[in-house]
Amino acid sequence: MSNVFLNVNGIEVIYNHVILVLKGVSLQVPEGRIVALLGGNGAGKTTTLRAVSNLLAGERGEVTKGSIELRGERIEKLSPAQMVERGVIQVMEGRHCFAHLTIEENLLTGAYTRRDGKAAVGETLEKVYTYFPRLKTRRGSQAAYTSGGEQQMCAIGRALMANPKMVLLDEPSMGLAPQIVEEVFEIVKDLNQREKVTFLLAEQNTNVALRYADLGYILENGRIVMDGDAKALRENEDVKEFYLGMGGGDRKSFRDVKSYKRRKRWLA
Repeated sequence: MSNVFLNVNGIEVIYNHVILVLKGVSLQVPEGRIVALLGGNGAGKTTTLRAVSNLLAGERGEVTKGSIELRGERIEKLSPAQMVERGVIQVMEGRHCFAHLTIEENLLTGAYTRRDGKAAVGETLEKVYTYFPRLKTRRGSQAAYTSGGEQQMCAIGRALMANPKMVLLDEPSMGLAPQIVEEVFEIVKDLNQREKVTFLLAEQNTNVALRYADLGYILENGRIVMDGDAKALRENEDVKEFYLGMGGGDRKSFRDVKSYKRRKRWLA
């Protein structure tokens, strides 16, 4: 694949020296695209993002096998700050805003690594307000007194203040009303198209993620069980059944059913 921005190659991640969470995960994020990392709770999505942004150490986790490359450079040994310098910013799950700061103060904390002066930071702030008009209206409000949707927008806006090349977005739809989820994803698409920001997003809401992403990877129990073009995944019968809620009955593991179908074919 040409212009690969991020290349994750067969990584294993272990927590506390014993718990194996990722088992040989490989994925590629082409520059300027939106890639969705899908799967249920505990599938390994957040761990994959933290492996890329090098935030695993704080959780007593480490990459024990495989490699992660950013534009061809091995990055496993870099600090989170060095990742930010290379333009990789993670937006954590759960909308981590500084509750006592105003929306605008929160946004400005995202620019602390910038070295290009106040005027340039001011320009970026205005750009963020153009994408998130709601934040402009609430710019003087304390983050603690804003809605979940506004806090999610604030968290993404703060990441944009660092002029990122790639944003790692963890569960952006979590706890938000459906129309706010659409609004957030519309903005992500807009940023991707107009500002050429690359996105790798972890999301349980497969339906909405596959409508906005270019490519998708489905994780189950720390392994990738399926990947491909988002449109093709959306139309895939197994994906419809397991992840888009269109199948009947109890949901078994995607992997179990795949092997059952294979056995059925052998026996037929």
